[in-house]
Amino acid sequence: MKALTWQGKRQLSVEEVPDPTIQEPTDAIIRITSTAICGSDLHLYELMGPYLHRGDILGHEPMGIVEEVGSAVTNIKRGDKVVVPFNIACGDCFMCNLGLQSQCETTQVRETGSGAALFGYTELYGSVPGGQAEYLRVPFANYGPIKVGDTGIPDEHYLFLSDILPTAWQAVDYADVPDGGTLAVFGLGPVGQLASRIGRHLGYRVIAVERIPERRAMAERHGIATLDWSKSCADDLREVTSGRGPDAVIDAVGMESHGSPVAAAAQAAVGVLPHPVAKLAMSHAGVDRLAALHAAIDAVRRGGTVSLSGVYGGEADPMPMLKMFDKQIQLRMGQCNVRRWISDLLPLVEDDADPLALSDLVTHRVPLDRAPEMYEIFQKKEDGCIKVVLQP
Repeated sequence: MKALTWQGKRQLSVEEVPDPTIQEPTDAIIRITSTAICGSDLHLYELMGPYLHRGDILGHEPMGIVEEVGSAVTNIKRGDKVVVPFNIACGDCFMCNLGLQSQCETTQVRETGSGAALFGYTELYGSVPGGQAEYLRVPFANYGPIKVGDTGIPDEHYLFLSDILPTAWQAVDYADVPDGGTLAVFGLGPVGQLASRIGRHLGYRVIAVERIPERRAMAERHGIATLDWSKSCADDLREVTSGRGPDAVIDAVGMESHGSPVAAAAQAAVGVLPHPVAKLAMSHAGVDRLAALHAAIDAVRRGGTVSLSGVYGGEADPMPMLKMFDKQIQLRMGQCNVRRWISDLLPLVEDDADPLALSDLVTHRVPLDRAPEMYEIFQKKEDGCIKVVLQP
């Protein structure tokens, strides 16, 4: 089959690789019909090379048709259309029963001290082949895949259930916005766009902060107030919230935010170190660009909540603990527990009124062969790129 493979920092290629096969009775093989590039995939493209191996298959936002199932799989069958959550969970363990599928005790990658295994996301999360390919092996297929019908709803709406839509929903849930309160969202990539729309759908006042005009324009089309990113954005948010700041702030930016030149230089240095040395540096150093997170902590009102959905990777990042303690803020974060939120989201996805405006998110639809090119465009935020869907 064809698959997108990692070959080095900013070096990806579509290669012919062996087809996946059933390895366990609970496996399924999915023929991928749509798969997306996630903002967190850009961390693999740029920064996480020390935890990748040449030839690793990327991608964790797939959907498709079931081609084959193992002997113990009864929940889905050949021909079913399914969406595959990015975290691999058993559905039966202590953590899964708590709704914390991203911490599944059956698939936890204990060798690296990480949570549940993820598709296509480095040795930190199990080096499981990903979904930017023509076929995908799906473990624990009685639990993970989400069966969807032929309802006339565009496949892309279902595709977002694999990651970005539940990630945005969890971010808003964790933000704990009071009824009628104000939610600020830092970053208007795909998750930030959806988190803003979810907040508005739930009745909150939403203000989004983003430096890219095209991204602000997309949010504004859906009734979201926006501010340009600047060093004074926390002051700007206080100015429009009675001097207090928003009740909650979502950081949907993560480790590659702008405005952190020292951390940017550290990331670049780590990227050229030999793998063992680079791993050591990432394990014991703060290499994240924290401008967005620090601005979120500054902006949120006293007693408010900061919800992190953006991915961070440094182990020793400096945090403004005095300010966090003095402001008595709550900080919530974590990999999305996809399965936990599906019952809340599926009715919104299948609503003909499209309440979350899912039809206005994808900016680029291209064949799988163009994936390396689209990673570069997406990373550089060129050509108005906000969300890319690949079609194998």
